[in-house]
Amino acid sequence: MLRIAQTLEAQLRSAMERAFPQAAAAAQAAGQPLDPQLAPASKPEFGDFQANGALPLAKPLGQAPRAIAVAVVEQLQGDAAFTALCLEPQIAGPGFINLTLRPERLAAELQRRLGDPRLGVPTAAEQSGVAPAPVVVDFSSPNIAKEMHVGHLRSTIIGDSLARVLEFRGHPVLRLNHVGDWGTQFGMLITHLKQVAPQALDTADAVDLGDLVAFYRQAKARFDDDEAFQTTSREEVVKLQGGDPVSRKAWQLLCDQSRREFQKIYDRLDIRLSERGESFYNPYLEAVVADLDAAALLVVDDGARCVFLEGVSGKDGKALPVIVQKSDGGFNYATTDLAAIRYRFGAAPEGDGARRVIYVTDAGQANHFAGVFQVARRAGWLPEGGRLEHVPFGLVQGEDGKKLKTRAGDTVRLRDLLDEAVERSEADLRRRLAEEGRSEDEAFIQQVATTVGLAAVKYADLSQNRITNYQFSFDRMLALQGNTAPYLLYAVVRIAGIARKGGDLDAGEAGGGPLAFTEPQEWALVRELLRFDAVIAEVEEELLPNRLCTYLFELSQVFNRFYDQVPVLKAEPAARPARLALCRLTADTLKLGLGLLGIPTLERM
Repeated sequence: MLRIAQTLEAQLRSAMERAFPQAAAAAQAAGQPLDPQLAPASKPEFGDFQANGALPLAKPLGQAPRAIAVAVVEQLQGDAAFTALCLEPQIAGPGFINLTLRPERLAAELQRRLGDPRLGVPTAAEQSGVAPAPVVVDFSSPNIAKEMHVGHLRSTIIGDSLARVLEFRGHPVLRLNHVGDWGTQFGMLITHLKQVAPQALDTADAVDLGDLVAFYRQAKARFDDDEAFQTTSREEVVKLQGGDPVSRKAWQLLCDQSRREFQKIYDRLDIRLSERGESFYNPYLEAVVADLDAAALLVVDDGARCVFLEGVSGKDGKALPVIVQKSDGGFNYATTDLAAIRYRFGAAPEGDGARRVIYVTDAGQANHFAGVFQVARRAGWLPEGGRLEHVPFGLVQGEDGKKLKTRAGDTVRLRDLLDEAVERSEADLRRRLAEEGRSEDEAFIQQVATTVGLAAVKYADLSQNRITNYQFSFDRMLALQGNTAPYLLYAVVRIAGIARKGGDLDAGEAGGGPLAFTEPQEWALVRELLRFDAVIAEVEEELLPNRLCTYLFELSQVFNRFYDQVPVLKAEPAARPARLALCRLTADTLKLGLGLLGIPTLERM
């Protein structure tokens, strides 16, 4: 109900200004217009909205909040536009103003959404009147020569869902995959492969990616224990950075092979990404140092060039540094991340022209990004109104509360986890079909098992507050009851079943007669459906996909109560179109909401 809320807020502010012109003039002079503090009602019995703006006016006006609320309500009741929108306001407690929308306005608002592909959600430009600037979402970010594991799951699907919501709101979104494709790890891997598998450096796919991962582990072990190997590896890095054709060819082959394996996962999860790895920013590293030097931020400390952070101290009480150039002249992750920020906010052609840059990484990198963001701001690289945001997430744990591992103690490969989800989903489906005596062809079974299995994995992750750790449980995520993907998918299937049984879900389409609702369960569903636009705006701002999951779960619950308690197909002719319209809009809302989470729906399960 974003549009209605904006209208109400304007009406309340105008009433406050008429009731207290001197307070309004003082607030305007201070550049802070009177705030009605309008919010959705905390409980259904309080109406649809609650305005708490009387309370902060009590001290400057020298009046009781309740008296202020009475004066505001008197002004509202003299406003014809307000009385056409709301029933008589109620004053509660010390001065809260409870507002209930007229039933006919709620019904008209719901009818407007029927057949609207956006379901009443305005674009950001329509809401603000300003064309949206590009947004960069940096997510997934696996490392070359390593397989994607369960740790990449959260970044990949959280980043994808945020990108989908931002795109739906009309923002130009650049989905960037900042893969680890540069640095010391390539020096040691290439050095090791020259000795144990030289064919991998000049022939595409000469070794399997799984073997490549094993070679990487061997190289890392040698690098940690063998000084001579360390020296040779660092020399190899210099060759690579210097453009040596043999090293570059080897590097390119390794990158291409990993890239193809990553893409198999992305295709399976329906993830779109543009790769721009660490190597992309290599030509811009010197400029980062030069800019920081020109801004008088660089300090040489023990041979390294650093920027000391403001307000961040170590255990010794001294300011912590962000090292941008090591004592040997080399660069590090911080330098690359600073180059990325500088490029992403920079104007074309040497930049992306973004005004909001979002990083989706694990919470363990929070301090790193806090330091890098501070340096970027102090260097003046953020445009006016530019936003740098870290979207942290916790660990994926096993049911024992420890970091999810295989029985052998290894990190769980992402493709293995997805395979198991689909296999368990298929086994559960076959068991249910057998119990119900249903016979379905293999194509149906495979489609449902794949859709439900992958949806369950995605939704189980996205439905958690991303900041916390969560325990991974196939049994919980595949359950048909509770806040799970199967529960939501089944609500869509249930509505599709109504249509198959002869229910015309288009019966209440806008353009027909006005919709009429009489039952409490109907009004509860109307109000729940009209919350969708506000939830999307909230996710766009706060970058918390679990808010959308919670809404979709609550909508499914409200719909199921409505369907169980109010006849639809057997309704009286006068009531039937409105109830079918509620079914139609519920299905459309669930499909759109799940789509924004990257989850397709089914007509049958």
